Amino acid sequence: MADSEVSLAGKVAIVTGASRGIGKSIALALGRAGAKLALVARNEADLDSVRAAIEAAGAAALSIPADLRSESAIASAVEATVSAFGRLDVLINNAGVGIYGPFEKMSVADWDTMMSVNARGTFLFCRESIPYLRHQDISHIVNISSVMGVKGYPNQSGYSASKHAMLGMSKAMAREVQPDGIRVHAICPGGVDTDMSSQSRPDLDRGILMQPEEIADWVLFLLTRRGNAMIDEIHLRRESSTPWA
Repeated sequence: MADSEVSLAGKVAIVTGASRGIGKSIALALGRAGAKLALVARNEADLDSVRAAIEAAGAAALSIPADLRSESAIASAVEATVSAFGRLDVLINNAGVGIYGPFEKMSVADWDTMMSVNARGTFLFCRESIPYLRHQDISHIVNISSVMGVKGYPNQSGYSASKHAMLGMSKAMAREVQPDGIRVHAICPGGVDTDMSSQSRPDLDRGILMQPEEIADWVLFLLTRRGNAMIDEIHLRRESSTPWA
């Protein structure tokens, strides 16, 4: 580890949407770096598989099945993390849901689902975590937004709205909690080879997309850098790719 890096050994992190895709890659990377993980998602079997992989690598992990539409479930997940590990240093808000189609045919139920998970769920996890994050000299919130949080694309208006909301909240929250030593970051990936990308853009050549591990590398970069520089957003895309540019 270079002198400019901070060790994650012994730090405690919550990763939402940790059962697959970007969240799984982030959780595995943090586990390899020595962090203790609270893994949150809906599918308990998939969570347990990720937890087993982390534990096999020598790190501690906790599976917390939860529906991010539930305020009480989110509060319980944060409490369970602190009860199990005694502290909280990092919150990774990665869980998200996308429902795609023409704007005029979108149902209120579909709109509410995306806003409830992507925007409201992120808000609730941040709100419940900040009192614990504040106890550390330096702690982090990393919100995985999307290029759809800064641009608009056909048939993705609801998802884009929820990611714009996440990004706007991140910018304002960063100013509020900076005096407490909490650093707020937002990552806005372009096309990443995940199940969600397959659903939203089945026409794409998967070979031109970023891999989830590349997003995990950026998360590690943000969590291990010294200094007081504040990064509002990171936009990520492959130079050779045209989708979500």
